[in-house]
This record gives sequence, C-alpha cells and structure tokens, in this order.
Amino acid sequence: MSGIVAFIGLGHMGGPMAANLIKAGHRVRGHDLDAKALKNATGAGVEPAGSAEEAVRDAEVVITMLPAGRHVLGLYGEILGLARPGTLFIDCSTIDVADARTAHERAAAAGMRALDAPVSGGVVGAEAATLTFMAGGGEEEFAEARPLLEAMGKKAVHCGGSGAGQAAKICNNMILGISMIAVSEAFVLGESLGLSHQALYDVASTASGQCWALSVNCPVPGPVPTSPADHDYRPGFAASLMAKDLGLAANAARAGGVHAQLGLRAAELYAAFAEGGGAGKDFSGIVRTIRERSGERT
Repeated sequence: MSGIVAFIGLGHMGGPMAANLIKAGHRVRGHDLDAKALKNATGAGVEPAGSAEEAVRDAEVVITMLPAGRHVLGLYGEILGLARPGTLFIDCSTIDVADARTAHERAAAAGMRALDAPVSGGVVGAEAATLTFMAGGGEEEFAEARPLLEAMGKKAVHCGGSGAGQAAKICNNMILGISMIAVSEAFVLGESLGLSHQALYDVASTASGQCWALSVNCPVPGPVPTSPADHDYRPGFAASLMAKDLGLAANAARAGGVHAQLGLRAAELYAAFAEGGGAGKDFSGIVRTIRERSGERT
C-alpha cells in the first residue's frame, strides 16, 4: 500500500497505533481534536491535518479510533462525502454492534467500503504493536486491511460480516470482566481464610483456576510484579473502559434475550466501581471494592 492512510483519533491508543504504521513504512496523515495528542503524533512522524475533512482527502484508507458509536457515526456524516470513491474505512473503536452495522451501511451508501476492527491489548499493546484485531466486514476488505492491522498488532481475525468484530470484542470482554471479578473474590476469600496471595497464585496459576486475569493481570500485588496491582493499579485497561464494554455487552444480551446473569451483574459492578472513583484505575482494582465490602480495609 503506497497511498496515504488517514488516522482520526490519536489519543492513548490511536497515537501509538499510528506511530507503528509509520515504523512499518506507511505514510500517515492524522487529526485529533486534542492539540496535545496531535502534537505527540506529529512527533512520531504523523503528518498533521487541521481537520478530519483535510485528513481524509486523497487518502487510500481511513482509520478511526474514537470513544463511542455516536462519535463514529457523527464523523462519518462529515467525511464520507469527501473521501475518494472506494476508500476503505476501518473503525477500530469499540462501539455498539448496531452502530457498527449502521456505519457499514452509511459507508456503502456513500460508495465506500468498511471494516469494523476493534482491538484487544490496551495501551501497552498499542505501543508494542501486539494488539489483537477482531474484524467484521467483507473478505476482500479484510485482506486489504490485513497488512495495516498486522503492522499495529500481532494477530488479526476475520470474525464475519458487518458488526462481527464488535460482537467478538464485547463477548471477549464479558469473559474478561467476569473472570477478573471471580479472581478478585477468590483472593479476598483466601485472605479471610488466612491463605497468602502467593500460595493461592502458585496453586491456581497451574491448576484449573488459571486464566489471563490471574496469570497476567493478577489483581493483588506480589505474585505478578508486572501487573497493575504492583503499580498502584495504574492502567493497563482502565475500569471506565471495562464498564463501557460490559455495558455494551449487557445491552446486546438484553436485546437478544440472552440469559446472561453473570455478564449483567459484572456490568453493574464495574459501572459502580467506575462511578465511585475507580474510573482511572486498572479494572483489576475492583478487588479493593470487594475487600471493602467484605469488611476489610485496603
């Protein structure tokens, strides 16, 4: 791919992703409403654009990384009519499945092509180019996007048609949110029974309780020195983002009539955690809430 890649949304995730495209030899023109984010991206080699409209003109591919579906759909309303016919739009935001499908429909109506490609891996993965992309859309669009996705991550999976990438993302994060709560409850239960964190970790990490929430993102300090728990729960993956993703999963479960009791309860717990001051902490910090509600002090 020799043309321009427009990248809109250059924050904590988008900035490093754009920088990795440049490292892979791509020409990137970017825009962000935050002047500091745009300046940081410019320092990494991104060609700054004064507006999203300016960024997409003559671009071969347009990548977006935005907070919510309303931002994606609002932006598409502004830029779809300005891009070259046939431009590939890749949305890496995590948004509602219905919004993703609407974005596909609007892109097609404007003569464009689209892919929803949310990511897993957080800021660390964005910086290290180790993200996993879950893509929804046509096979041709995925094949064209794949070199770009692989420049920004370690794995790209074509999950199916429009919205399938978002569906995979919210299902994955429902598993993650539930498992982090389960691991956290187990550690607090262990504390009440006089079991050390290390002992529980040594058993569970090599037994049937093993999972990513335990072995990589352990919610208590000590057993995994690289986990956010050993760094005052600095994210990682912020609790506000987990609350958002679980909210999307809960909405989808309700709409589909799915009996997802644990998923719905996890969404409630993370919403309360984020609203109660944990929004800027790693999502593993929910262990503190569980401990406090168990009569313990952090």
